[in-house]
Amino acid sequence: MSPSSQIPDPRLSINQATIKHADLATALRVTADAGVRSIGLWREPVHAVGLDVAARMLSDSGLRFSTHCRGGFFTLPAGADRETALDDNRRAIEETATLAAAGAEGSTAVLVLVAGGLPAGSRDLIGARERVRDAIGVLAPEAEAAGVTLAIEPLHPMYASDRAVISTLGHALDIAADFAPEVVGAAVDTFHIWWDPQVLEQIARAGRENRIATYQVCDWKTPLAADVLLSRHYTGDGVIDFGSLTRAVVATGYDRDIEVEIFNAEIWADTPESVVRRTAETFAAAVSPHLA
Repeated sequence: MSPSSQIPDPRLSINQATIKHADLATALRVTADAGVRSIGLWREPVHAVGLDVAARMLSDSGLRFSTHCRGGFFTLPAGADRETALDDNRRAIEETATLAAAGAEGSTAVLVLVAGGLPAGSRDLIGARERVRDAIGVLAPEAEAAGVTLAIEPLHPMYASDRAVISTLGHALDIAADFAPEVVGAAVDTFHIWWDPQVLEQIARAGRENRIATYQVCDWKTPLAADVLLSRHYTGDGVIDFGSLTRAVVATGYDRDIEVEIFNAEIWADTPESVVRRTAETFAAAVSPHLA
């Protein structure tokens, strides 16, 4: 059987960012047509058609729903802008619950949280991190009532100023520890944590605490793009050791979908069909062998 005709790994999920320029209908179609069984959605394409329509489209696709991206960005100080951000996160919680209910059996109600960077003109990193903790404290009861897990995603430290003041899995777990594990967990994303000398220890800790809400994979390759946000690659095309990281996640008992999330302008310029096919092939080569 040729690689292009292989059945995709049943645990593979296509995060919609990987085919960013595909609208929701296209993303669902090319994912299902490729034999992939799960998809993670982004809020903007859902908003483009409306939540109720998006839920029906997801249901009709037969795909599982793995995560909703994204909530967060609540490092702002007290005031109207912070309240607006919190209200937006409340809407994201509602969306996550609705889409998870519409997805196929095995769908998970996981809302990925990107904490947010330093507010404009601020150097108060400590304060920004405390405001993340406070915001999650406000949102956690609402997430619990909706049956949604808030997944704190640590981002690589190069994003600390503008995107996420939470940079390590350990820090994410420290914040999550204040809440029940089914309410607040962590997103384990290889692109962001592969460099951390404590990563295997922290993955094991996340497993003991039942905090792995989602496992996301893509590769790191240098030189980075001029826009470092767009520096993600297909698994196996860079330097990340997917063997050690994936085996560590599997050892915790995590047995749900694994998302491939790629931000890369060259990949986005390809057709969605080609990207999904290539994603499945590289996942099979770099990640699947370590799932047994």
